[in-house]
Amino acid sequence: MASDLSAPPVLSTPAEHTFIEDPTPSSAIAPARRPHRPDHELYEVYEIVRTATEIQKNCWRRIALQFPDAMLPDAPWVVGALSAELDKTGKEGQEQEQKQRLRLYILADTSYSACCVDEIAAEHANADGVVHYGRACLSPTSRLPVLHIFTRQKLDYDAVAEAFQKEFPERTEKVVIMADVMFQEHVAPISKLLREKKYNNIIATEIVRDPTGIIPNRKLVLYDIPDAERVEPNLNECHLYHISTPPTSLLLTLSSRLASLRIYSTPSSPYTTTSESPDPSATPGMLRRRYALVIRLATASIIGILVNTLSVKNYMSTISTLKAQIAAAGKKSYTIVVGKLNAAKLANFAEVDGWVVVGCWESGLVEQEGLWKPVVTPFELGLALQGDESRVWTGEWWGGIEGVKAPSVADGIEEISPKEQEVAEPEAQDFEDGVDDEESEAPEFDLRTGKLVSHSRPMRVAIRSAPRSVPESNVAGLGSDQRLGSSAIVKRATGDVALVNGVASPGAEFLRSQRTWQGLGTEFGAEDDEASTVVEEGRSGVARGYTVGQDQIRT
Repeated sequence: MASDLSAPPVLSTPAEHTFIEDPTPSSAIAPARRPHRPDHELYEVYEIVRTATEIQKNCWRRIALQFPDAMLPDAPWVVGALSAELDKTGKEGQEQEQKQRLRLYILADTSYSACCVDEIAAEHANADGVVHYGRACLSPTSRLPVLHIFTRQKLDYDAVAEAFQKEFPERTEKVVIMADVMFQEHVAPISKLLREKKYNNIIATEIVRDPTGIIPNRKLVLYDIPDAERVEPNLNECHLYHISTPPTSLLLTLSSRLASLRIYSTPSSPYTTTSESPDPSATPGMLRRRYALVIRLATASIIGILVNTLSVKNYMSTISTLKAQIAAAGKKSYTIVVGKLNAAKLANFAEVDGWVVVGCWESGLVEQEGLWKPVVTPFELGLALQGDESRVWTGEWWGGIEGVKAPSVADGIEEISPKEQEVAEPEAQDFEDGVDDEESEAPEFDLRTGKLVSHSRPMRVAIRSAPRSVPESNVAGLGSDQRLGSSAIVKRATGDVALVNGVASPGAEFLRSQRTWQGLGTEFGAEDDEASTVVEEGRSGVARGYTVGQDQIRT
């Protein structure tokens, strides 16, 4: 993990790198590393026959083919082979005009993560369905049907069994066999081979579309046990043997659910872009770093809701729930959509003290390298919003939006009732500074810096310090749909937050008090008595030769 930054990163890009360096990392494979594959092998890898059969079965006419960057060079070949197969498998008696109506579209660049179905790009082509190639998070979609083609990869069973025996010399160990979705079809034959080698406590897995399962998108398969005697095993007593490199989010998720994790790397796959296999023993250290981010976010006053998907089902309701959680904690939230994430984009929002990602269970984990402010998952945000007395870190972790619950007092988030707000308002007017020390919010102790933070809940301070001359409908947090403006001049009390249409806005307060440049014309105030200068004609023309002023001087 990179060291914490004390200032925002430089956002300007050197001129010589303007069109060379891309701040968003790519998962494309260099041509030199891509092995040549004959057509008959690609035919099996991309499951051309099954894809054509499913398209005909679902009567799709406009089909979007989504490829990750590593598979994109094969996209033209797949389109040609799939078009030929669709013509071959067309129903007898089908008119030629109907055959020509089939259109295939390549989605060459995903809007967010490659593991998610890009419904936005598919809707631009008015597609009836999406064929998603490669590894996937299997998060449920919200609008379009999807056909997942994980691609078929080769695997040496004897090599896997030999590596398994080195990891588990004791044949009585309970081991769950799991693989990446691109290698999942090999789990059953490998489990059978290991049982033949007297490993009788092998538990296989099968793919199910359920990211919220104990093992995401997998169900356990117990062999040689009658259904009447079948009992779900206690996974805390089982080890996990994972074939192929798992995503980091899966390591963190399963670290508290199984006894240990072992990884069998598959470097022979031409579509595996990760050069180094993660070390499962480093998972506790990664969890400690995630908890450090939770502590940083606990004293944040402005939290940005970072939308990292527009396709995962229920993402809109999750955003609403997160807004309610943040508001109940007395903090301010802003919803931001920036597409693919990088440090330069997030650094533009200096007002935001921390971010929470709304995305799938894989893309919800954002690496902190180069980022100025902490970026956490909804699960981690729930911990950060709890009080120090109720916040307990059990080692459990989750990166998706599933399981996000509405705020409640039981979660350690205090709620202010309307009656308490009414009592707090008149009391605030009896003091010159707006709020008495005994009635003000107690400061929070930042464990990271060792300092007391008094502005971590700006919305509660705004409610208590709202002047009585402002109509009740203008006070933040009362939820009125019709907010009336007031032209009365009111003395601002110490600690007051700027209001926008009668609603407290910490972002506007940041713009007013901390931004050195607030836009054109904003530097003129009551203290400026300078006369305005004469407006002069500037440059005009085209880029190849501008003219300046009436003299038509060419530049």
